[in-house]
Amino acid sequence: MQRRLRAMMAEEGSGCPVPRLPWASIQRVALVGVVVVAIYCFLCTQRLAQQPQLESPGRDMAELQLNHTGRRQDCRLHWLGGPALGRSFVQGPELDNGQLRVQRGGIYRLHIQVTLANCSSSLGATTPPRATLTVGICSPAAHSISLLRLNFHEGCVVTSQRLTPLARGDTLCTNLTLPLLPSPNTDETFFGVQWVHP
Repeated sequence: MQRRLRAMMAEEGSGCPVPRLPWASIQRVALVGVVVVAIYCFLCTQRLAQQPQLESPGRDMAELQLNHTGRRQDCRLHWLGGPALGRSFVQGPELDNGQLRVQRGGIYRLHIQVTLANCSSSLGATTPPRATLTVGICSPAAHSISLLRLNFHEGCVVTSQRLTPLARGDTLCTNLTLPLLPSPNTDETFFGVQWVHP
């Protein structure tokens, strides 16, 4: 014991003995710490795996152009979307027979502008007095509701936007009073949605 005490004193260079922890004790404490951290990490990953997965953070949006091929047989307007059409695109929602179906529920910003073909503001009499454009949820039928109803008021253009909640699978339809014809010009007639909040 005295030999050990003298060795400690000689090392330190002072008259006070400094006790040293043996390496085995330090290794035990470090091993216990590593095991505790590993168990904590395992439990955290298990907890995260049990939580419901959130939907992708990407923004669902579409900017559509009028599909003006063929004659209008009914009051519905049919839309097209895709990069081949220029400024038009569909990211997230789908087009189903010219109607837009959302794939993710949440709050959406809808916007639409429709300009009547062969219409002049000075010739207000060419627009029927009850000429309207409506945007609504047409499918599923149990969830059918009108979202926008816009009157032309003897004008040639209607434009509007609004925020509205939509559920996954809702199909949006746009209806224009017959026999009116919308302008095929993409700067004058367009429709779009943008997902803004879950």
